[in-house]
Amino acid sequence: MSRRFIYFLSGSILFLFFLFFSYLVHKNLFTQFDFNTTVRLQDHISSRFDFPFSLLSTIGQFEFMAVILIILFVAIKQIRAGIIAMAFFIGFHLIEIFGKTFVHHPPPPEFMLRTQEMKQSPMYYVQKLNSYPSGHAGRTMFFSVICFILIYQSKRLNLLTKIILAGLLVFYDITMLISRVYLGEHWTSDVIGGTLLGSALGFFTGMYFKINSRERDRNEERVKKTRFFSKYKIEVKKVE
Repeated sequence: MSRRFIYFLSGSILFLFFLFFSYLVHKNLFTQFDFNTTVRLQDHISSRFDFPFSLLSTIGQFEFMAVILIILFVAIKQIRAGIIAMAFFIGFHLIEIFGKTFVHHPPPPEFMLRTQEMKQSPMYYVQKLNSYPSGHAGRTMFFSVICFILIYQSKRLNLLTKIILAGLLVFYDITMLISRVYLGEHWTSDVIGGTLLGSALGFFTGMYFKINSRERDRNEERVKKTRFFSKYKIEVKKVE
């Protein structure tokens, strides 16, 4: 089973889960769970984290992540994959807009917001726009899945370096996802939806990464063997 097929299968499963989960969110099945989770996080995490978590809101914005993606693909000299990645990146935001338009899921009320430097609003004001799925969560996971794949496929990095880089990515992901809920910018279900969608498109992007020479040789050898045995079977049938 080739890596590209594995990436395609992983992305397809995650995308189907996203569609199914979006339907459940639209039916308001997670309302109590969302509220309780936000209250617990805000009760157990110190307000000293308001500022560093708020910085993550800036890091996770569209413009910042787009620049980082462009720099990444230019640095690794995979321009074709970079163009495809940007196409999926834009596609993510089109799906996000569709979700926030048609999936009825209002965001947390204003009194739950802890993001610093927010414009003052009435304490119990509730935004009219929907919040599903979370764009920050989706962009974070899209970027992280791409990085995980690049780290895994890299032949230049030793095992220890790969573990350290993967660990840093996991820490970044967990911090970003928790911050969305803790700051009151999204419900937990918004974050889950964004995570599923971003991860799915990240795996689809991974299908277009360059295959290293060693793996390419193995694939070519596998194809030759398949053709040989297929030809052998045909010749045996003719003799019979």
